[in-house]
Amino acid sequence: MLVVGDVVTDVVARHRGPLASGTDTVSVIRTLPGGAGANVACWAAHRGCPDVRLLGRVGTESAAWHERELTACGVRPRLVVDPQAATGTVICLVDTGAAAERTFLTDSGASLRLGPEDWSDALLDGVGRLHLSGYLLFSESGRALVGTASAAARARGVPVSLDPASAGFLADLGVDRFLTLVEGMDVLLPSRAEACLLTGLLDGAAAAAALSRVVPLVVSKEGVDGALVARDGAVLVRVPAAPATPLDTTGAGDAFTGAFLAALLACADEMAAAAEGCRAGARAVERVGGRPPARGEGAVPTTHRTHAG
Repeated sequence: MLVVGDVVTDVVARHRGPLASGTDTVSVIRTLPGGAGANVACWAAHRGCPDVRLLGRVGTESAAWHERELTACGVRPRLVVDPQAATGTVICLVDTGAAAERTFLTDSGASLRLGPEDWSDALLDGVGRLHLSGYLLFSESGRALVGTASAAARARGVPVSLDPASAGFLADLGVDRFLTLVEGMDVLLPSRAEACLLTGLLDGAAAAAALSRVVPLVVSKEGVDGALVARDGAVLVRVPAAPATPLDTTGAGDAFTGAFLAALLACADEMAAAAEGCRAGARAVERVGGRPPARGEGAVPTTHRTHAG
């Protein structure tokens, strides 16, 4: 599997109750590796996918750290080191109440500069699936890369999936523009909020069904309500969520996506793959940050790192 997308540094601040404006709010703060694309890759490797590769762009100040963290999760990173932009940073404000809901402050940094010049068709050699982070669509260079990578994958018969990534950014991009950009893709993995935004429908099942008339397979992530699998205009199945005690919901959707795609690659059917995704999402919310546990000591995949001019 090849994942193309964002690699960022997450600053996770867990606090209880509303923020105290103009003064201090007691929090527990950790700095962790993150990024939707990177998280998906790590969860796919954690699910057992034997060869997961990631193309991303980072700043010089944290390139070595991100490289080590990805490799420790079993991912083969190809990180383009940007000499002009710092690695993206996301401040994750996590309310430690029962829902562990999070709010993001996002500076995408070098990730916004990932583009066609960072692509090589050789990245697809031996790849069974290409997954694109929706955050690519929120910059001109990223949109160009989506077109280049998707065309290369289609030419080789490699299925392409995309996760819309952010309802807020989607609203800024525009629904019609987004739907045009995803034409020809094989799998779309929106959240319920994203599916409803993209269709103008209030019901999650109706929204998933409608989207599956645009992209053949739609898997809508419904949080505590599990997931919906829709194909060719109809909902096929609702998969229940796995039980969990939420600690931090950051990266739960990425965990679902990584495990779902890894299961498909291992020849699971769509319902079984969605169940794997739900289990991974449940594991993710019981951890702080968006990544699975790193692999133990032992052999790790080869890492490739390039510098951008």
